[in-house]
Amino acid sequence: MVLGKQQGSCLYLGCIVFIAVAGTSLGHGTHDHDVFEDDNTIMGAGNCSPGDACYSMAAKTSGGIIPRGQQNATREQERFNRMTFAVREILECIGEDPDREGLLKTPKRVAKALLYMTQGYETSVADVVNGAIFHENHKNMVVVKDIEFFSHCEHHMVPFFGKVHIAYIPNGPVIGLSKLARIVDVFARRLQVQERMTNQIANALMEELTPQGVAVVVKGTHMCMVMRGVQKTQAQTVTSQLLGAFKDDEHLRKEFFDHIYQSN
Repeated sequence: MVLGKQQGSCLYLGCIVFIAVAGTSLGHGTHDHDVFEDDNTIMGAGNCSPGDACYSMAAKTSGGIIPRGQQNATREQERFNRMTFAVREILECIGEDPDREGLLKTPKRVAKALLYMTQGYETSVADVVNGAIFHENHKNMVVVKDIEFFSHCEHHMVPFFGKVHIAYIPNGPVIGLSKLARIVDVFARRLQVQERMTNQIANALMEELTPQGVAVVVKGTHMCMVMRGVQKTQAQTVTSQLLGAFKDDEHLRKEFFDHIYQSN
């Protein structure tokens, strides 16, 4: 799904729902306010204000995917303009007036929030690890559990969130513990499905560390099942990926599961 696509803008209703549920605090992270134009103009619209015909025309572009992470200010402004215009379209599609006082700045707020919550597209595992791999004579299991994550369902664009439990058995190199949480964020902060995210985290650790084995368990609550559809508020989804020694050794698997499910 391309966030800036103009056609069928009503499909972006999930963006609005996501912001309302997530309650994300804006003005932090990569996409701060001063990266973009002020709240009452769009680049190329001159002195136009929201609601003016020239404002709408300036926001429209030829369409197409704008890749993330290119560090091109012009393209980033284009991305932001298109997203802002798309949110105005959503507001109109749901029967709202985007020019009333309470909604005047909502399109830009939503665009900024979505850019922050999907910044995994412009971050790599190598970037977040940043060389924090150390050679130690440690051959026993390392477990970091209860790593919180917040992600974005790619089917309805509403939140899913929960905890990730990670274990690995070093084969020489060990990784800085905070880097495990950062690797989770690389894959969580994008449009996702939990099954794929689980596999991506495990595979990334295998590639970075070449350990004897990696185990990842993710437990998530999906708002697409809670606030719509079947509306099952207590349902949780558990996914796992076991690689190397964890896949082959039942005793290692038991030790891992004992660690992550034991009472604190």
